[in-house]
Amino acid sequence: MLQYILRRLLALIPVWIGVSILVFALIRLIPGDPVTVMLGERARLADIERLREQMGFNRSIPEQYFEWMGRVLRGDLGESIFNRMPVMSELKQRLPATIEIVVVALFIGVIVGVSIGIISAVRRDSWIDVTAMFGALIGVSMPIYWLALLLIYALAVNRRIFPPSARLDVDLDVVRRTGFMLIDTALMGDRRLFLNALWHLILPASVLSTTVMPILARLTRSSMLEVLRQDYVRTARAKGLRENRVIIGHALKNALLPIVTVIGLQLGGLLGGALLTETIFSWPGMGLWTYRAILSRDYPIVQGAVLVSATIYVVVNLLVDISYAYLDPRIRYQ
Repeated sequence: MLQYILRRLLALIPVWIGVSILVFALIRLIPGDPVTVMLGERARLADIERLREQMGFNRSIPEQYFEWMGRVLRGDLGESIFNRMPVMSELKQRLPATIEIVVVALFIGVIVGVSIGIISAVRRDSWIDVTAMFGALIGVSMPIYWLALLLIYALAVNRRIFPPSARLDVDLDVVRRTGFMLIDTALMGDRRLFLNALWHLILPASVLSTTVMPILARLTRSSMLEVLRQDYVRTARAKGLRENRVIIGHALKNALLPIVTVIGLQLGGLLGGALLTETIFSWPGMGLWTYRAILSRDYPIVQGAVLVSATIYVVVNLLVDISYAYLDPRIRYQ
C-alpha cells in the first residue's frame, strides 16, 4: 500500500506541471490586456509600455512561466495586478468559504442521491422509480445558474424563506478562527449565530448539490440492480435476514465502488459549479473571486485559483483510489 501511494504521488508531479502549463497558457488566450484594463483605452503608448515592463509582460511567455513556477514552488502565488495584495493571503481568506459550500453540497448530494438510487432499485419499475429517474434526468439537464435564479426568486425574493446572498446577516459579527462559518459560530457557542450561518448556506449548497445528486441517483440505481441479482443477496434473504440489513449491509456495501469513484470525479464538477453558484449568490469564496479576476484579466489570481483547485482535485482522487482497499477486501495494491 505504501509503495502504491508513493508511486501515485510521483505520478501527480507531471499532472500538476501539465495543469500549470495549461493554466498559464490558456489565461493568456483570453481577449484583452490587463495593462490596458488598468490604464484605460486612452492611455498613452509610453505609459502602457512602461507598465508592461514593470510587470514583466514584455518578456517571452516561457520566461514568464518559469519565473512564476519558481515563485509557486516557494509558496508564492504572486500579487494581484490591481489591488497588489498577495494571492496566497487572499486565497487563505476565500478558500474556507468554497470548501464549506462544496462539502455541504457534496453531503447533500450523496445522502439524497444515494437514497433515491437505493429506493428506485428496490422499487424497480414502480411509479416511485419512474418519478425519481425522471427527476434525475431533469436535474442533469438543467443548468445550475438557471436553477439558482429560479430558487432565489421563489424562495428568497418571493417567499423570503432563505436569504439571497452572503454568509451571515449584516448585523451579526463572528470571531474568525478557521474561516469556516459553521465551525467558527459553533466555537463561539452561540446557537443563533450557528443557525443563521446554516440558514445562509442551505440554499446555495442545495443548488450546487444538483451537479452530483442526479448522477449519483442514476448510478446507485444501476449498481444496486446489478448487485441485487447476485447469489449472495438471494442467500442472505433465504437465511431470513431483515430486508434493511440485506439492502444496506450486503447490497449497498458491494455497490459502493463505482459510487465512490464518481464522487471523487464529481469534485471537479462541484468546484466548477461553485464559480457560478458563488457568483449568483455573492458567496465570498474562490469562485466569485476567480470570476472577478477573469473579468479584470488579473492573471496571478486566476492562475493561483485554478492551480489550487486542480491540486485539490487530484489529491481527492488519490484518496478515493486508496479507499478502494478498505471498501473491497478483494482489492490489494501490489
